[in-house]
Amino acid sequence: MASIKHASAAALMLLLGACSLAPPLKVPQVPTADAYKELGPWTEARPADRLPRDSWWTLYDTAELNDLEQRLIAGNPTLAAAVANYAQAKALSDQARAGLFPTLALNASAERVHNSQHAPVNSTLHNYDDYIVGGSVSYELDLWGQIRNEVRAGKANAAASAADLENARLSLIAQLVQDYLQLRSLDRQSAILEDTVQAYARALTITQQRHDAGIAPGLDVAQAQTQLAAARSQASQILVQRALMEHAIAALIGVSASTFSLKPAIVHIELPQVPTGLPATLLERRPDVAAAERRMIAANAEIGVARAAYFPALTLNGQGGFQSTSVSNLLSAPSSFWALGPNVLLSVFDGGLRRAQVAQARALFDASAADYRSTALAAFQQVEDSLAALNHYHDAVLEERAAVEAAQRTLNLSMALYKQGATDYLTVVTSQTALLQAQVQALNLETLQLIASVDLVRALGGGWEDSTQTQNGQQSS
Repeated sequence: MASIKHASAAALMLLLGACSLAPPLKVPQVPTADAYKELGPWTEARPADRLPRDSWWTLYDTAELNDLEQRLIAGNPTLAAAVANYAQAKALSDQARAGLFPTLALNASAERVHNSQHAPVNSTLHNYDDYIVGGSVSYELDLWGQIRNEVRAGKANAAASAADLENARLSLIAQLVQDYLQLRSLDRQSAILEDTVQAYARALTITQQRHDAGIAPGLDVAQAQTQLAAARSQASQILVQRALMEHAIAALIGVSASTFSLKPAIVHIELPQVPTGLPATLLERRPDVAAAERRMIAANAEIGVARAAYFPALTLNGQGGFQSTSVSNLLSAPSSFWALGPNVLLSVFDGGLRRAQVAQARALFDASAADYRSTALAAFQQVEDSLAALNHYHDAVLEERAAVEAAQRTLNLSMALYKQGATDYLTVVTSQTALLQAQVQALNLETLQLIASVDLVRALGGGWEDSTQTQNGQQSS
């Protein structure tokens, strides 16, 4: 009969140990389309497409950029702070997990004691030695799932911090790619302006010669001088922008701007073909969405922690050891002592504290759920924005290149007519201005298109493998 009672008690304890007061997790629904609306035919993804997560910037096929990215990963202070934040969250998770195990402690003391003769309980010994060697154990039974929910919340927060780290890495890497693309675009623009300055200088020479020969008025010379000075001014302004961009790259890779430089170079970077995949897989790839979801899981577990405060906490305590006034018989049986028993604690009145804590936990979950939905919707928006930019910049680049060719033909024709005296120099000036504007605009559009491709990779969550490879990898693990 006694064995039946013991078995029933054990079963009851196991049942209570499996109890959790956290509500079932309800993930907000996010509308997901079957395909991206702005997907253009030139960005079509194939089943075998793959974008390496750890080195997706290699799509731009630049050894110098690869080196800069490695330096960023090793030396960026913002990324180092994100790593430290993750380590802190992981440590907090481990602290919560420690509550699942009993606490053991050992103690030893050696004291010389003098008792007051006027104490309420007077001992015949007024002066004596007191030696104690012992230990204690304490274990809180997780009857209502409070500790398990704290562990669950700690793990979810640590996972959210890991996703924050990945998101910081993705954002910093993308920022460096964009800064590098802009810097090399400024180098190309400097080259255009350098060629323009040389062309304007030759035009000024021709105008000066015609003026000296009495063929052209002084106004033509003044207009040619104005064009040349304006082009030189633009070239100087580009150098200012380049310097600032170079300084920004130095800060990203974690070095002093005073000791860092990148030599000007004409680097032609081809627009990569970025596989977009399906909208249904976007929420699985985005680290910021993953972080928002993990924080929602943590907030849901915190509701269980708060609700558990309504129920009694049961702790098993035990202690034992040896105590004696002499070292010689300290470890003998008569010197031993022990105590074992449960401790139950239940708060009867707290002025509404627990009710307010539960309400706070529920509000925190509602806020985290709304943040998750907002982050997910923003993810789809950013992908569509980047696809729209790529598609429309693609058409704009083609049209602007045609405009450059037409402007060049116009300038050649107007200069030939001016040399023949068939037109005034104002026509040449207008043609020169139109050509320079078209060249700069074409370059800017090409750069914006490249930057949009970086935005697309960032919006898609960085690199990934195709779904077949991912599923196979999960099954094999």
